[in-house]
Amino acid sequence: MYNIRLYNSIAKNGIKQFSEKYNIVEDETEEDAILVRSSNLHSMVLEDNLKAIARAGAGTNNIPIEKCTEKGIAVFNTPGANANAVKELVMVGLLMSARPLYEALKWTSTLDGRDDIEEVVEREKKKFKGHELEGRNIGVIGLGAIGIKVANLALEFGMNVYGYDPFISVDAAWNLSRNIKRATDINELLKNSDYITLHLPLNENTKHIINNDTISQMKDGVHILNFARGGLVDDDAIIENVGGKVGSYVTDFPNKKLAGVNRVYNIPHLGASTFESEEKCAVMAAKELMEYLENGNIINSVNMPNAYMERSGKIRIGCFHKNVVGMISKISDILTKRKLNITNLINKSRGEYAYTLIDLDSDGLNGAVEELKEIDEMIRVQVYL
Repeated sequence: MYNIRLYNSIAKNGIKQFSEKYNIVEDETEEDAILVRSSNLHSMVLEDNLKAIARAGAGTNNIPIEKCTEKGIAVFNTPGANANAVKELVMVGLLMSARPLYEALKWTSTLDGRDDIEEVVEREKKKFKGHELEGRNIGVIGLGAIGIKVANLALEFGMNVYGYDPFISVDAAWNLSRNIKRATDINELLKNSDYITLHLPLNENTKHIINNDTISQMKDGVHILNFARGGLVDDDAIIENVGGKVGSYVTDFPNKKLAGVNRVYNIPHLGASTFESEEKCAVMAAKELMEYLENGNIINSVNMPNAYMERSGKIRIGCFHKNVVGMISKISDILTKRKLNITNLINKSRGEYAYTLIDLDSDGLNGAVEELKEIDEMIRVQVYL
């Protein structure tokens, strides 16, 4: 039996994925895996029995990735599961930038109780005149699951779409319309775009990618949308430029600095907040956990190399270790010495770490696991029967 601990309210269909092999527990000393949405896990004690954490969503800032890696705990996310929900909200933000809908709705709410609403509306509506999206240029920075959906949908609005992503995957490229102009230089996108939307992960290379310097290269009156990560944008630069160089800023990440700033539209982190998105993420996360706990296969991990191998033996061993020369030989020597026949093996690496998955045509392990754990560079060894 496998013990799963749930953090936050997890969509019921996600929980239903777990078979009779799984128990839902509340005691962290018993958990084999955690399924989480937004709870902050940085202060939790990572018990030795914990093997995996799955985040029902794309971002994993609430999980102590480095500590998990050091203990050989696989961390999963659910890329693409919330892409449609975020895409649709981005289009709402785009329309809010083009047409002053927020100001118009706020003004209309002040007319409550007036008998001459129709006359007042006809007289004053010119204050809320906006622009059409058709024919305008939009720059999409980051062409992952969400960025591609946004780029393709913008084409349907008749926009000219520029896309920039130096690390676009082959799979992503196949889903990108050939009508999208691929910018080879981010500066090309910045200077040509009337609207700029961000769809990047937050890391040391992307933090404050929108700042005073990059804003200075943009068109006057540019509209910036951020439904990816708050730290991608320098808030001070937005406050300094909004209403001038920056026509408006739409963000899904409100904070104290931005609250109440004119022409900054703060949406309360609703990107993935749909019933459908939460269900898709929960289902995907549950399946990732089950595949790992039962078969050692790694799909959509953020700290371990993805590795998938069909079962071919009686016993499977998963070894997470440092990515150093000679590890496969060390592992093989131990198994050979104990007369354990290897039927299949894969080895995948990710930076300074690697993962070796081995199928054995044997009825027992003859003490091999204990010896494998003694290898200096070995971090974790798991057996799958």
